[in-house]
Parts: sequence; C-alpha cells; structure tokens
Amino acid sequence: MTMQADYLIVGAGSAGCAMAYRLAEAGRSVLVIEHGGTDAGPLIQMPGALSYPMNMPRYDWGYRTEPEPHLGGRRLACPRGKVIGGSSSINGMVYVRGHARDFDGWAEMGAAGWAFADVLPYYKRLECWHGEGGEPGWRGTDGPLHVSRGRRDNPLTLAFVEAGRQAGYELTDDYNGQKQEGFGPMEMTVWRGTRWSAARAYLRPALKTGRVALVRALARRVVFEGSRATGVEVTRGGRVEVIAAGAEVILAASSINSPKLLMLSGIGPAAHLAEHGIALRADRPGVGANLQDHLELYIQQACTRPVSLYRYWNLLGKARVGLEWLLFRTGPGASNQFESCAFIRSAAGVDYPDIQYHFLPIAVRYDGRAAAEGHGFQAHVGPMRSPSRGWVRLRSADPDAAPAIRFNYMSEERDWQDFRTCIRLTREIFAQPAFDAFRGREIQPGEQAQSDAELDDFIRENVESAYHPCGTCRMGRADDPLAVVDPECRVIGVEGLRVADSSIFPRITNGNLNGPSIMVGEKASDHILGRTPLAADNAEPWISARWGETQR
Repeated sequence: MTMQADYLIVGAGSAGCAMAYRLAEAGRSVLVIEHGGTDAGPLIQMPGALSYPMNMPRYDWGYRTEPEPHLGGRRLACPRGKVIGGSSSINGMVYVRGHARDFDGWAEMGAAGWAFADVLPYYKRLECWHGEGGEPGWRGTDGPLHVSRGRRDNPLTLAFVEAGRQAGYELTDDYNGQKQEGFGPMEMTVWRGTRWSAARAYLRPALKTGRVALVRALARRVVFEGSRATGVEVTRGGRVEVIAAGAEVILAASSINSPKLLMLSGIGPAAHLAEHGIALRADRPGVGANLQDHLELYIQQACTRPVSLYRYWNLLGKARVGLEWLLFRTGPGASNQFESCAFIRSAAGVDYPDIQYHFLPIAVRYDGRAAAEGHGFQAHVGPMRSPSRGWVRLRSADPDAAPAIRFNYMSEERDWQDFRTCIRLTREIFAQPAFDAFRGREIQPGEQAQSDAELDDFIRENVESAYHPCGTCRMGRADDPLAVVDPECRVIGVEGLRVADSSIFPRITNGNLNGPSIMVGEKASDHILGRTPLAADNAEPWISARWGETQR
C-alpha cells in the first residue's frame, strides 16, 4: 500500500523540521523523509562534544570537495548532517540571524518579499531568547527555538571583548538585535545545558500531534504526473517504493542534496543531465550553481597562564567534564565555548560588517584532532562576502553516489586581500593590553609570516570551511534564467514542488547559517499554506554614521 500525506518533506534538518511543525499546526498531514538515524546520545546532545558528531559517518554524509585549484589541490571537508535534525544536530550551535542588509540584498536580487522587514517577524516567531541587553522589540521570547548565552566566566573570553574595545571597535550587547557591529557575547542554540536542535525545537512537538510521521528512507528522485510533482521515489528497507503527496513535495535536503535530487528528477542544466542519461523535465541551469561558503582561519596564541580549556584536554579532564554534564547538565560540557565574538568592517567604505570572529579559549582545530601543546587561545576569523562561486554536480545517475562539489575557494583576488586583512587585524586585537597577562608566542601563522606572500602561503595551506554551504537553488524572479525557485519557494518550470533550505539563498548571509535556514522554513510554511505573510517590521538596524570615513 502506497504511503501518502498532504505534504512530503525530504530532509529532517533545520528548515524541514520547522515546516513540519507549522504545517501540522495548521492541521495538515506531513511525512518527513530522512535517511539519517537517531540524534539520541551524549555526543550530539552535549554542547561541549560538538567536534565529535561531524566527524562520524553515523551522523555525517562525509562529503569532501573536489581538489580545490586555488588551495593547492586540497580537498576540504563538507559535513552535512545525516541524522534527525540534520546539520542542526552536528553543528557548532552558534546562532546568528545575519545582517539586515543581507536580506535587503536578497530582495534587490529578485527575492521579493524577503527583505529584512519581511523576515524579521519570522525570526521573532521562531525565537525563545534568553539573552540580556539589546533594544526592546527586536527579539522573540516564546518561539520553539531556545537561544541562550554561555556564562562567559573564562578570563580569556572577557579579554577578547575588552581587547576589541581597546582597539577602537564598537561593543554590542546583542548582535542579533539592532546592532550587529562590534564585540560582545555570542549566542547558541543550547537550553539547560543541552543542544537545542531543530529536531528538539520543532520535529518532536510535530510528531506528538499525530499529523506528522517520520519515514526512514533514502530519497532517490521526485515523481511526476505530467508537469506536477506527485510523490517521491525512495529506497526503504532495501526496496524501492513511491510515497505519494496529496498536495506538494518540498525538498529541504541541504544545499548539497537538494540540487542533487532536482537533477536526478530531470530539473537542472540540460547538457549536464544529458551526460548522465537523465530525461529533461525542466532546463534550469542555476541548479547546482551559485555555491557559496564561509572560509576561516584559526589565529592561535599561546597562553602564559593556565586558564584556558586545555586543562580539560586529557582523558581524566574529559571524563570529569562528561560526568558533570551527564549528572547535572552543567560545567564546560554545557556550552559550545564560543561565548564571545565580533562582527567588524574590513575597511572604510564598507557599510556593514564583513568579517566575523568566533573566540575560543583554547588553541585547537575545529575537528578536535590537533590541540596545541599547552595553554592557548584562538580566534576563528574570516570574510563574510566572498565573490567566489562554485557548483554541485552529479557524479552519476545513481542516487547512492555522492555528488561532485567544488566551491572554487579563493578564486578571486579579493579573497586573498580580505584574508590578509583578517590576519593583520586579529594580530592587532591580540596585541591590546587586555591580553598582556595572557599573551605568549603566536602559534599560527607564527611571527615569521609577515609579507603578503608569506601570509598567502599560510592561507593556502590552512584555510578551512566554516561549514556554511548555500545558494545552489537560488531564489529569484520567475523570468530569471538562473533562478531555481520563485519567492514563494516554488520550483520554476514545474508544479507542486518547492525547495526550502539554505540552497535558496541568493547570497550568503553574515555569520552562521542555522538561524537563517530555520527562518526559511518558518516563512516558506506560510507560502505553502497560502497564508498572508506576517506583517513587515520596519525596525531600522544600526549602521555606523562614519562607515564611509573610518574602518572602526
């Protein structure tokens, strides 16, 4: 017997979970198709263990890029969540909305109805904010997604913010509110010491309504009758079957897997599909194009006092942290440890921040595999608006085959200029009096790296993805030949099919992408239901009055 519901959502990730919740709330029946397994277990639920799940095949699709030609042929990791909650269950839990100007830019690029005034009400709807400071009226306090702040009791975490002030930068009480620009506390999707993923916030409550069911299966392609999507072909329990949609099919499978599914279904660049013997349903050359990401460097400094998290970087220390978390949900394991941050402008004439910092009171790789010997601290720093663009393509017509991914990282001269600026600005910040009591030698890049050429060598060998891929099913006007979905997330050229996840971003937003991805799911659900969008909120963001004259 064929399974059926009003709506099929492919992907139980950030946007997919949000849509399932809102569609069920409206009384619709929903089947969520997810290939990944359970998100239960301490390695996912303990915030301090964040480096583990994204490096485990059980939870991660394990994608890697093609050799990146501008990074010496390196193949970079591209983790995507293969688990309930998707990437919100394996990410660093950092919560950033993006800057108001990001979304105004979306609208200017053809995504009508997605300007900041249009999306701000959806951010308020999704948030249950537990912060302090900020301007009244900018945050939501009763939504499904808990957003909190760490205790900030490490002296290095506080020193980073003070160093920014001493260097002449702005401070901000709430970078997700009116004023993004400046140094201040960082926010995380953690509540009462536990990761608050999209699965916890949205999917579990949706399942309890009885109108949503989870189907563990691998989506192979979208099924059509004429030009209308009517279901999804899946592999389940070793058998191929079709799940039927009474109303619509919605792809929310990530910026890597959503374009892959469209191409397997005959929607994409005609010549590329012909190479793989796939019958063309709609020639959309933008499918898989426009791939974007944030890159970052770890600028590391030795610490002369034993105050960093390195004191826990041994078997006994990790056991103590884990035991405290298991018993009480407290201690270092209850935080992602990204507790202070900054958003700054790289130069005079840049009107809103284009550099992001995550500060971490230990010198360690994001994957947790290469801690520096001894106490240290680091800033993750990178430009927010790289002009480089890449692609996702099919490797074959086999649904089980991983797609080919190339970001074309660092393919523009501006990328190199921006990263040199990031390094030099970070060195200036670390040289402020606030770090005098803690500053040892520079671990990396190392004091020997000073010239542009020396910095470029370091960048080429050490730059890493911040794991923010997006843009491969770009939203735009229906008459835009490179747009894949229209501003209501409908796939152009067919009926009954939408895409709603980070792949529809016309341009990458400032900061981490989990928050914007959930917002897309929230807003898309109103379009799917045919509802009038929430009333626009015309609150004005803070923009430096002197942005044209000074960098800070």
